[in-house]
Amino acid sequence: MEAFSDMRTSSFSLNSVKIREQLETLCYRDKDSTTADYRTRNYYLGRKPFVWIDRLGVDHRADTLLTYLRKVDEFGFTQRSFDVLRIENDLRRVRSLDFDDSLNTINRVMARLEYRLTKAYLRFVIGQNFGYVNPFYVFNRLDALSTDSTGRALSYRRLFDIDVKRPDKRFLAKALSYAGGDSLGYFLRQSRPENPRYYQLKERLAQTTNRRERMLILCNMERFRWRETPRYDTASRKYVVVNLPAYHLYAYGGDSVVSMRIGCGSLKTKTPLLLSQFTRMDVNPVWNIPMSIVKKDIVRHAGNASYFARHRYYIAERKTGKRVEVSQVTPSMLLSGAYRVTQEGGEGNALGRIVFRFPNNFSVYLHDTSSKGVFSRDDRGVSHGCVRVERPFDFATFLLDQPDEWLLDKLRITMGLEPMTERGRAYMAKAPENPRLVGSLDVKPTIPLYIVYYTYYPDEAGQWRAWPDVYGYDRLMEAWIKPFLK
Repeated sequence: MEAFSDMRTSSFSLNSVKIREQLETLCYRDKDSTTADYRTRNYYLGRKPFVWIDRLGVDHRADTLLTYLRKVDEFGFTQRSFDVLRIENDLRRVRSLDFDDSLNTINRVMARLEYRLTKAYLRFVIGQNFGYVNPFYVFNRLDALSTDSTGRALSYRRLFDIDVKRPDKRFLAKALSYAGGDSLGYFLRQSRPENPRYYQLKERLAQTTNRRERMLILCNMERFRWRETPRYDTASRKYVVVNLPAYHLYAYGGDSVVSMRIGCGSLKTKTPLLLSQFTRMDVNPVWNIPMSIVKKDIVRHAGNASYFARHRYYIAERKTGKRVEVSQVTPSMLLSGAYRVTQEGGEGNALGRIVFRFPNNFSVYLHDTSSKGVFSRDDRGVSHGCVRVERPFDFATFLLDQPDEWLLDKLRITMGLEPMTERGRAYMAKAPENPRLVGSLDVKPTIPLYIVYYTYYPDEAGQWRAWPDVYGYDRLMEAWIKPFLK
């Protein structure tokens, strides 16, 4: 031990009190604002145990973490946003005992390593497990529903309603537990995104240097990091994706895909992003007109019987369902909320001949439309939030579980289409006007629905295509991703 006697100096003396002081200083100076940054500061200001350092210094776990951090450029991020170089420099100082009496005392260096390793680690595992952008915060604070006298938003329209996982205290405790043990490598491997399309985009990212294309890919890679919490069980192998930027619906069933154009919410009345399941379809539905449309388009026609007859509208008391004479209705009555304006079902109804129902928090649904011309337009953001489908009969056929030909013909006849069977043609030869053979049909088993927003996504042939950022969501995401690209 005599050979090491000259190392018994204050320069090599670890002091946990001084390290704690330095950690608090680092916390107060750090102004970064990701979830991981807040979690790191809260951890050390709460005087929790050290994660990476002990009286023997820093062990191989720091090297394991650096192995992953050095590869972040593979998914488009910079090592600088994870402090890789500064961690490497301080790690070299510790291992070569390269300390001084000013900015690089042993306790300063150890505090920096402890803080930066934890911050980089949490940035990495939180980002890879849950995404670097919080969609609940970003999208649900975009469109104001109400404002005060100064124009400050008091409430917002909810635009993102997909139940994706978010880092909670339980995850933080789990992550730090793995960091402090021998299974760090295992946890880092488990943190990789699960969606296979993420890795397809990662390969495409490596093939381009075009800045605009790279940002497009990065925004959609981020979306594929979000992990949905399973909400619905279904025995069906089918599922439906409505991709709003593509203005397209994709109905997947085994090896086949049924695709069609859609119309969706306008920029002011965006269709919300959600996950649900189809439960039933209603044929020739009535349309209970939302109050927002009543205020905007209908209230000024109060008392005008010819206007209501022309549009096949009627007015009823909400409590009793009793119809009210149109000529007796005033604007204040329509605005009171005590009366409902409804359009009769059938030909000319705004919902078309069929509506596809699924549980959601917005009273939106997929439906046919009487305005077929919308599907020939490039910009199909035309609704108040519901989704219009181009080929409603084909979509209804997809949702039904092995329907027989007579059921399909009953559906055709009720929707005003030509029957395809002898039985159907015979029925029509003697049927009364406006035959209604079908009212509602249950979707059994239920079929999952994903209303999503991908600006880079495979089409029906499986080819990746770029779609316009119709709601401006990519621009929002860029602002949150850019700090990792500097």
